[in-house]
Amino acid sequence: MGAANKVPGVSGGIVAFVGGFYEEFIYSLQKINFKAVKLLFNGRFRAFYRYTNATFLILLITGMLISYFSVSRLLDFFLEKKELYVWAAFFGMIIGSIYYISKDFEDWNKKTVVAGIIGFLIGISISFLSPATENDNLLFIFFCGIISVSGMTLPGLSGSFILILLGNYVLLLVDSVNSLYDSFSEMFKGDFSFLKNPERLNTLKILAVFTLGSATGLVTLSHALGYLLKHYKKITSSVIIGFISGSLGVIWPWKKTIFKLDGSGNPLIDSNGDPIITNYQRYWPDFGDMETWGAVFFVIFGIFILLSLDWYGRNRQE
Repeated sequence: MGAANKVPGVSGGIVAFVGGFYEEFIYSLQKINFKAVKLLFNGRFRAFYRYTNATFLILLITGMLISYFSVSRLLDFFLEKKELYVWAAFFGMIIGSIYYISKDFEDWNKKTVVAGIIGFLIGISISFLSPATENDNLLFIFFCGIISVSGMTLPGLSGSFILILLGNYVLLLVDSVNSLYDSFSEMFKGDFSFLKNPERLNTLKILAVFTLGSATGLVTLSHALGYLLKHYKKITSSVIIGFISGSLGVIWPWKKTIFKLDGSGNPLIDSNGDPIITNYQRYWPDFGDMETWGAVFFVIFGIFILLSLDWYGRNRQE
């Protein structure tokens, strides 16, 4: 989920859905409420641990953090070297996840079909939105935090891609994370000079507000989704299926990257020396090109990964 959440266009929620722990994830987050706070402040730590399903949440969050600084770095490398093949593999995985989720859904009727179509239209329309410019207003940063976790709680909605549309992907998922990493590295060496660096401190403050917004979003969205799954499960599931199908427009492999340009028409560079991405221009593949067939192979490979997960899940239950 950590790696998927970082890649624009890919939803970590799909990983949870396909992995079979989506509902447990949502309901576990719902347990972070006033009762949990009361247990914690009353010193009933064991009851708090059991009530919040802490073992599950700790393992999940730890895995995401490890992934964010390891697997996601590997994804960054391949996105730079073989971008088409990475997108193709994810495209195949989304197709496989649509099959995985919809194969056991037998509640199609007028209401669920309409809900599915609405979800599809919303999902595909997101891919045609134009990105905004960067905004470091703290209230807006807090809002970005709430939106960014949507990819974890809503399968098919990429929080990273939404941050691109909001104009703050580089600020929040590149510059801020790198500032935190650099600050920890310097502290381990006994160097606290960054405390006198106003730019670094401002970036860390932005990251803190973003994290607070993310935590708020996780709890509030999980309560809303938990309610919908409990009272309107069929409608909610059909919207999710439609939404994931519509997200194929966001993750279409054959696209050209559009970079943020300066006044001279040259790509602007972030703090890592990488060009800043603003959006993608999609095109139809040339089937006379061998690279296209390589991409097709990775689409099939992505589908195979999801079918393998389906096979593993069925055999584990047996």
